[in-house]
Amino acid sequence: MAKKKNENAVIVSRGFSIFNSFFCVLVFLIVAYPLYYVLIASFSDPMMVSAGKVVFWPEGFTLKGYEMVLEENDLWIGYRNTIFYTVFGTLINIAVTFPAAYAVSRRDFMPRRVVMLLFVFTMFFSGGLIPTYILMRSLKLINTIWVFLLPFSLNVYNFIIVRSFFETGIPEELHDAAQLDGCGDFRYFMTIAMPLSRAIVAVIGLYYAVAHWNDYFTGLLYARDLCYKPLQLVLREILLVAQSSSQTGGTGSGYAILYVISMKYSIIIVSTIPLMIIYPFLQKYFEKGVMLGAIKG
Repeated sequence: MAKKKNENAVIVSRGFSIFNSFFCVLVFLIVAYPLYYVLIASFSDPMMVSAGKVVFWPEGFTLKGYEMVLEENDLWIGYRNTIFYTVFGTLINIAVTFPAAYAVSRRDFMPRRVVMLLFVFTMFFSGGLIPTYILMRSLKLINTIWVFLLPFSLNVYNFIIVRSFFETGIPEELHDAAQLDGCGDFRYFMTIAMPLSRAIVAVIGLYYAVAHWNDYFTGLLYARDLCYKPLQLVLREILLVAQSSSQTGGTGSGYAILYVISMKYSIIIVSTIPLMIIYPFLQKYFEKGVMLGAIKG
């Protein structure tokens, strides 16, 4: 009887494993296929894409969409600006977020609860778009590189994650032992806390980098000259110009409109491929960092 129960348990376990594997593969295909479709559509004849004949592989291979995007000189200016904003903006974000989170995580910091409340308050209430614009204008940040780097140098959600890591991820006994050896808070933070936080630094850095890379609203509001506009805003303007030209092109404008469709897919690939290249190098830290604090004992 016991043997039969064990056999039934094994069958149920195998059945669940098969179902679970099938379900995970199905979810992966649902999530991955749209990105794959964008990729193959960017290399396909726009007429085939418009006719719905592109499903699993490119049809009528062409690079016209990429040629239309890459021949724009403004694209490279946008790339340069976005790379600059992403690299230096992320460094500033980390330099502001981690010391602030460490200070609030210290139990001997008496006003920590009040400071935390003030930080959290800004997540639910803000000054609004017009007061923020007036503030940027008063600080003379409009149409400068600093408007992309300084005003939004701390994200409260990321700040809370880092504070929680410092509170639960690093033993308090380590700080006590460092104090006995004459180590101050600043030295402890730089030489002990930060080296032990490499995983969370990689995760938070990736969050900030993706936000900087995808940011176009800041440029839309505060950047007037091309030399300050980020990549996303430049690509948007290229697409709008192409759509306007195709709609007023007269003879052959119908085919031009189809090539604008191909151009849309090419723009998506051009704007996302740098992050897709960088992500594998940070994946091991990302997987570790998102689990920090999840399991204790």
